[in-house]
Amino acid sequence: MDLLTGGDLPPGYGTVNPFVAVRGDGGAEAFLRFVTEVFDGHETRAAHTVDADGLLIHAEVRVGDSTIMLCDAKPHWAPTSALLQVYVRDAEAVVARARAAGAEVVTETTPFHGGQRLARLRDPWGTIWWLFEYGPASTAPSEAPDALPSWRPYPSAPPSYVYRTIDEALTNR
Repeated sequence: MDLLTGGDLPPGYGTVNPFVAVRGDGGAEAFLRFVTEVFDGHETRAAHTVDADGLLIHAEVRVGDSTIMLCDAKPHWAPTSALLQVYVRDAEAVVARARAAGAEVVTETTPFHGGQRLARLRDPWGTIWWLFEYGPASTAPSEAPDALPSWRPYPSAPPSYVYRTIDEALTNR
C-alpha cells in the first residue's frame, strides 16, 4: 500500500484536491455558479452543507476529472488566496466565458513552454485561475526527462509578459 495516497481513492477524487475558502460578493454559492458556467463544472449536491450560521461550510464541484472543494470564509478567518491550474481545450473561449461571468484577465492567452498556451484570470473572489491549453504538438513537464531544466532566465533580462502579469496580480491584490 502506498502510504501517501492511503490506498484506493473514492470515485471523483484525486490524491490532492484543492479547497477554496471564498470571501466576497455572493460567496461560495456565486463561486459555484462561476465554476459551473465558465468551466462546465457539476456540483456534487450530496456534499452541499450549510453551517448553523447560514454560510456554506462545504461544497464540491467537478471540473473534468478533478474535484474542487469550497466553503464560505468565516468573517474572522484570514484571507487565503487560491491559485488553480486548469487544462482547457480552448483558452480563448474560456477567457471569453470568464470575462462574461465577471472575471478579470490577468494574462492574455499567450504561447508558453512546451508548445502550450497559457492565460490567467482573477475571478470576482480573488482566485487566480491558470489556464493551460495543451495540444498535439505540446509537451508538458511530466513528459520531459526527470531532470532539472537547463533553461534559466538571465538575471539582467527584463521579466517576461507571463512572469510580469502574475507578479503584478499577486502584488496588487
